[in-house]
Amino acid sequence: MVSLAIHWFRRDLRLDDNAALHAALDSGLPVLPAFIFDANILDKLGNRHDRRVTFLHQEVERLKAECERVGGSMLTAFGTPVEVWKQWVAQLADEGFRVEAVYVNRDYEPYAKERDGAVLAYFQEMGIAFHGRKDSVILEKDEVLKDDGKPYTVFTPYSKKWRKVLTDKGLAERPSRGLLDRLLSHAAGPVPTLAEMGFSREPGFKYPGREIDAGVLAGYAERRDLPAVPGTSRLSLHLRFGTVGIRQAARAGFAESEKWLTELIWRDFYQMIIHHFPHSVDQAFKPQYDAVPWRDDPEAFAAWQAGRTGYPLVDAGMRELLATGFMHNRVRMVVASFLCKHLLLDWRLGERHFAEHLLDFDLASNVGGWQWAAGSGCDAAPYFRVFNPSSQLAKFDPDLRYVRRWVPEYGTPSYPDPIVEHKFARQRALDTYKAALQPVAS
Repeated sequence: MVSLAIHWFRRDLRLDDNAALHAALDSGLPVLPAFIFDANILDKLGNRHDRRVTFLHQEVERLKAECERVGGSMLTAFGTPVEVWKQWVAQLADEGFRVEAVYVNRDYEPYAKERDGAVLAYFQEMGIAFHGRKDSVILEKDEVLKDDGKPYTVFTPYSKKWRKVLTDKGLAERPSRGLLDRLLSHAAGPVPTLAEMGFSREPGFKYPGREIDAGVLAGYAERRDLPAVPGTSRLSLHLRFGTVGIRQAARAGFAESEKWLTELIWRDFYQMIIHHFPHSVDQAFKPQYDAVPWRDDPEAFAAWQAGRTGYPLVDAGMRELLATGFMHNRVRMVVASFLCKHLLLDWRLGERHFAEHLLDFDLASNVGGWQWAAGSGCDAAPYFRVFNPSSQLAKFDPDLRYVRRWVPEYGTPSYPDPIVEHKFARQRALDTYKAALQPVAS
């Protein structure tokens, strides 16, 4: 039996600067990369044309081709992880290979930890070592803690400590290119097709590029809040799936844009929060906020989803999301505040809508952002922050370039009147939150 190591790709779809792949290649064993299209995740997706699945599929095909170009190969399968691993281990044993170790980059979401726990139990049964590495964040889990050893729950002090804790080693590249001759040549079968997994491709859809544009980063602080201009990196999709590495992104941030680096620290912060406070996925981070009596108004929710609220900045953002799978971050804050505060609808409705449509959907950041908008999350600001959509429009899209692109009928009789009046909605939100959050009399 020939011993080998397997690198299990998950949220790290690249050969360059990949911590777990580097560790596997450095182990002295021949390395066979692998990827599982997880049926536990894909079978729950209602949209059979989901653009993220197409992106994932094309990137796995690219990775497999890259491995083959350097003389290696790559296992791929569609199924539930434990069952796929049982099949792979048995298949490789029949071919004369013993899986000695599996290397992965850690994932901090509740399902991912549950999945890895189940796989670990099987590996222990089979005598297979399971090695985890840090790769999707710069600083993880317990690396940034308060002086009393507890996790931070407010971003600003977290970010200050993050900068103190980070070392040059934390940003150093984990090179793999010089070690790829250690990939095992193996007669791996083809990548499962989209059709075999029950999906189909949306023809002609174009994904954002993966290049880190130094010019965009240099002007990021001044232009990042303007949705009509190309002032953001559009790298969130690639950071989500690891087709661009977070260390590479952070090194660019240090070189070009302090403000952009801060956004990457937010990413680490939310991954830390979901690790320490997994209840926040579907419950208020601050439990008292689950007492807010959200309204039940399907018509208002449908108008928000479709971009027919009568508030042009909100409507432009919602239509951009449906058309492209992307929404500018400033606009995300406005539309989220509008749903929670103006319409008094449960933040979880909005979080699920974003989860369904965002190309860059990341559970930790999505939940964190929505709870921030609802006032129930990790934020020092009280609940009475209510964005005025009209003021936001005047400040960030004064020439209506963004609005005109996505709401061409704005200013014509076919554009709807506002579904709720701002002053009334703001006061209703303040009164509702205040009543819900008042201490219960003893």
